[in-house]
Amino acid sequence: MLKTTVIATRPYVDQKPGTSGLRKKVAEFQQPHYLENFVQSIFDVLEACRGQTLVLGGDGRYFNRPAIQTILKMAAANGFGRVVVGRNGILSTPACSHLIRRLQAFGGIILSASHNPGGPQGDFGIKYNTANGGPAPSTLTDAIYARSRVITEYRMVLAEDMAIGESGRLKLGAMQVEVVDSVTDYVDLMQTLFDFDAIKSLLHTGSFSMCFDAMHAVTGPYARAIFQQRLGVPAQAIVNADPREDFGGGHPDPNLTYAHELVHTMYAADAPDFGAACDGDGDRNMILGRHFFVSPSDSVAILAANAHLVPGYQKGLAGVARSMPTSQALDRVAQKLGIPCYETPTGWKFFGNLLDAGLITLCGEESFGTGSDHVREKDGLWAVLFWLNILAVRRLSVAEIVQDHWRTYGRNFYLRHDYEGLDPLVAGCVLKNLRAKFASLAGRRFGAYRIKSCDDFHYTDPVDQGVAQGQGIRLIFDNDARVVLRLSGTGTEGATLRVYLEQFEPDAARHGLEAPQALQALAAVADDIAGIHKRLGRDAPTVIT
Repeated sequence: MLKTTVIATRPYVDQKPGTSGLRKKVAEFQQPHYLENFVQSIFDVLEACRGQTLVLGGDGRYFNRPAIQTILKMAAANGFGRVVVGRNGILSTPACSHLIRRLQAFGGIILSASHNPGGPQGDFGIKYNTANGGPAPSTLTDAIYARSRVITEYRMVLAEDMAIGESGRLKLGAMQVEVVDSVTDYVDLMQTLFDFDAIKSLLHTGSFSMCFDAMHAVTGPYARAIFQQRLGVPAQAIVNADPREDFGGGHPDPNLTYAHELVHTMYAADAPDFGAACDGDGDRNMILGRHFFVSPSDSVAILAANAHLVPGYQKGLAGVARSMPTSQALDRVAQKLGIPCYETPTGWKFFGNLLDAGLITLCGEESFGTGSDHVREKDGLWAVLFWLNILAVRRLSVAEIVQDHWRTYGRNFYLRHDYEGLDPLVAGCVLKNLRAKFASLAGRRFGAYRIKSCDDFHYTDPVDQGVAQGQGIRLIFDNDARVVLRLSGTGTEGATLRVYLEQFEPDAARHGLEAPQALQALAAVADDIAGIHKRLGRDAPTVIT
């Protein structure tokens, strides 16, 4: 019988979870009792967890392995009956969500800082997912934070680290530890949703080629199992497929700036027909055609418009949803399909209630995240397979599918400007000063743009009537243009101000413009109204997507 020890501690005041759990620098998590305090705070606010099943895994970044061992010992001391852990502690975020749902587990702990850099000098993160497989709601994360501010002790069993490199069943005191293959369950789920035979036929025509960049992150083993083993794609088509604790020194964020190796490949003279990348924990995706980038906002709209071509969605869509900053391209598809389109705050947890209530089937965010009711997280490889299934049926290029979509629905030109590493007070003042100008802005003209309305977005959940306020400033113009400004909650260094630019264009003759060109005037108007560059002391954004 293993001994449980109670260890005295003092609270840390900075353990407030953001939109995706608690994210900090690795060095902060390595402080004495820091990880343990937060984990014990989670366990303390969970009701009736004794004897229950917990799913545990992460994206393999630095500090993942020691954190897994600590959490196993704490789960045993806190009375969990079983912990199901990914082999070597590895589980992609969507695979973890699926496992929670399939096992009908009490919940799960995911160790990830998503698309943030890894390594000893990088970031680490931890979040709790509930029994539906989705991120904990604000009521629960608020309770965890409140507990972390008064915690005085945590519990652990005294035991050696466990060998979790091979699948099998182990014992940790009275608690069972089940080590599972990280990949098989997830791949089997994908095969129930997509026509693998049709995709395989496309990939073996001899005239179609693809490249998938796993960015040395968690999706490498999943991609090999799906694309190489089940679909027969040549091994060389899957690059950076070996997960590394520091993501190979790169920034595992699948966008045009950080996925530069894939971008170079897809814009080369001999580019493949299709390219895709996923992020650190496998929940984000970027889609490219030959010399062609698909905006994430366009991507979710195109998936919805073509869902009837995919086996798992041929019964029709109950509804769709997008985060507020995401372009309104999805709204136009929903209108034509005669289904509702919900506008939510940023953060996947806001989609969870809609999915659980059966109000929506597909959802997405402009931050390279798309998903459906198959799990309760966004899912990068799911989106890649969805695109391949559409390509297999329509037999058009990526560019042709997007351009056909624009001809049918019009084009929502869209860009996001990220200003990273800001002084939080300075970034906050940009929004504070803009809010103070609301009363004087309505009806004013700035060049060709006249402000129709401005507000600070708030959301009332149609399922549980929960209210989320202060979710981002919207400047809405009378020529089908929008500017949105908000602070991001996913970074660990300073603040990030995000500025979203959107302009609807119904004229097909103008659809060939590049987004920066089409939105140049609107970007100048946004800067004029908010004083972005002057107040931040920046000449340009850090990243444009």
